[in-house]
Amino acid sequence: MNAFLLGLVSALRTLFATRTAIASGVIFVAICLAALMAPWIAPYGMAEQNLLERLEPPSASHWMGTDNFGRDIFSRVLWGTRISLLVGIGATIVGLIVGGAVGIWAGYKGGRWDMFLSRVLDVLMSFPALILCLLIVAMIGPGVPQLISAIAVSLIPKFARVARSSALAIGHREFIDACRTMGASDARIVVRHILPNVGGELVVMASLWTAHAILIEASLSFLGLGVSPPTPTLGGMMLEGLNLLHEAPWLTLMPGLAILLAVLVLNVIGDSLRDAVDPRLSAA
Repeated sequence: MNAFLLGLVSALRTLFATRTAIASGVIFVAICLAALMAPWIAPYGMAEQNLLERLEPPSASHWMGTDNFGRDIFSRVLWGTRISLLVGIGATIVGLIVGGAVGIWAGYKGGRWDMFLSRVLDVLMSFPALILCLLIVAMIGPGVPQLISAIAVSLIPKFARVARSSALAIGHREFIDACRTMGASDARIVVRHILPNVGGELVVMASLWTAHAILIEASLSFLGLGVSPPTPTLGGMMLEGLNLLHEAPWLTLMPGLAILLAVLVLNVIGDSLRDAVDPRLSAA
């Protein structure tokens, strides 16, 4: 585990040596803080209506305008970002833990367990992620826990594939054979030697697939399978403004820009972190 921590510290130092990564990190932290503090910094309630101010364009009193019920778009974007980050990060953490654990153990043990897992992963990955999430949400219903579970199921085979391939390569190296010869248990070998060598790659993939999870959550909300009203979601806000696209384009544009910004900075962070973990990729 010390090797993993030392490698992580070294990667972070390399990561924050570039201005682009620093700027993206600062923006993402600001987005997270704004989402967490939405109850205190939002100028209006997320469901507060004022029909006298309906469909107002962006102004000093309403930075992103208002919707057809007179609700402040900026306040609702803050709350919607909160949901997107909660679902995206939560699903990625669940997918990382479950997929990483299953993939590492299967790659290390091999044999029939590895063959069975590979076939299960092939079946899950044969479905497009959005279609798989649609099927799961349609069966278990909408809601934050349900969205996290559905998106996590689509991410588990991705993490398992990465973990399995890395564990499979490391499991046949000489120092692993030496540990077995010395009588080390499988659990000890996995925790002390396999996980530190696989963890860095999984963390890099987690940063990239968090952006993917946010996009899936927005897509499900846009299709009407997200969190139920009155809680706003970015995808749901885009759906509400679709019929008024020509009359009030800010209804769709503002939540769309929020999704774009979050996904963009996460992708930049993920790419920078990947180059920091494996400098050979940046030279390729």
